Amino acid sequence: MNDLKYAVICVDDDPFILQMLGFQLEKFVEKKTTVVEFFTDPLVAIENIKQLTTEKIEVIFVIVDYQMPNMNGAEFIRTLKDLYPDMKFIMLSGQASAIHVDDLVNDNMLESFVSKPWDEKDLYAVIDDIFKRKYTQK
Repeated sequence: MNDLKYAVICVDDDPFILQMLGFQLEKFVEKKTTVVEFFTDPLVAIENIKQLTTEKIEVIFVIVDYQMPNMNGAEFIRTLKDLYPDMKFIMLSGQASAIHVDDLVNDNMLESFVSKPWDEKDLYAVIDDIFKRKYTQK
């Protein structure tokens, strides 16, 4: 467990979506160093992210749905961006309006929007882009 340095967080109120993300992300993420965590409640996810950062585990990116209980995806992203300005977010949703997505993009809070149902290759391309930008910046 000492090798864990990174985390990927997935937040969606649909457990089936989280399960599909889990299957797809396990092909992409290095399990020795990276934990992938899944949440159906955005408030619980925020508390977990705070705990991870306290433990010096870097959250590489967060995949978040728009329509969720307690707060929507845009509110979730804005809350976390206030705490962690460099955190990267991917919105994966079938219900987010273009206005909400455009506002997040214009405010530089969203890396990408992927519509549900998504193509695994499209999701990988977005994730790969995040990794490339992360590791080529100095």
